[in-house]
Amino acid sequence: MELRHLRYFVTVAETLHFARAAEQLRVAQPALSQTIRQLEKELGVTLLARTTRQVRITPAGEFFLAEAHRVLGTLNDGVRGVQRIGDGKLGLLRVGFTGTAAFSHLPHLARALAQRVPNVELEVRADLLTADQCEQLRTGDLGVGVLRPPVTGEDIDFRVIEVEPLILAVPADHRLAVEPIVSMTDLRTEPLVAYSPRNSVVQEAVIGSCREAGFTPALEHEAPGTAALLALVAGGLGVGVVPASARSLPLAGVVFRDLAGAATVELALAWLRGTESPVVASALAALEGVFPSARPTAEVHR
Repeated sequence: MELRHLRYFVTVAETLHFARAAEQLRVAQPALSQTIRQLEKELGVTLLARTTRQVRITPAGEFFLAEAHRVLGTLNDGVRGVQRIGDGKLGLLRVGFTGTAAFSHLPHLARALAQRVPNVELEVRADLLTADQCEQLRTGDLGVGVLRPPVTGEDIDFRVIEVEPLILAVPADHRLAVEPIVSMTDLRTEPLVAYSPRNSVVQEAVIGSCREAGFTPALEHEAPGTAALLALVAGGLGVGVVPASARSLPLAGVVFRDLAGAATVELALAWLRGTESPVVASALAALEGVFPSARPTAEVHR
């Protein structure tokens, strides 16, 4: 039994007219009649009772018609599903986020994907450093990364979506909390709560800013991420220099202030160069208007 047998039978059973069915199927009527006879012979039952004046579906034919609809419907669903996967409109997208990017950028990313590729399932992996995201992009554990350049390796492409200034986080009762803008030089004698990962892009920018201001920071305490860092600041253990997106993590006892003389850090969408994943391609296209490039693409693709 072939799929064409089912399609031919369904068309005849629904029209109850061999000539009209042959016209719809664009086949010769004798060939259609022969196909139905072959199907009935294979099944050992009469599906369509014919006379010179009419065609009538038998009880066995009614049952087989329902089953044929079910089989063809399942097949059509499968075809559409494969096509959606092929054009990137169906599947699983794993996205990695660094630090506060999950709080500041995940809502916009999730909304854009839900609107433009609603059948793509989103899996989020947060608090991943840039080096870890690059490695997971290579292994396929991530499809897209939201990370801070520079990336590791020549096989990772990225597009800068934001350039963030570094800002100051101080305890609410700190002397600098009343200042609208603080200078890096004002931190010369302040104990600093630092990011503990040695390969933290933000921490390197913080130390670089301190050195540009003419001093080496006193790194009194360390934290694995921004949330923990702010908690230590709230506890009065020091001040913190963090990306501006940390404002999306309001914490009682912590005041944020603009920081003159501080460096900036970039945030970028990253993916594996030459990826053949249709889901990744669709996701990047969907996010194009949401996160426009902060600088020309030719400068960020390496």
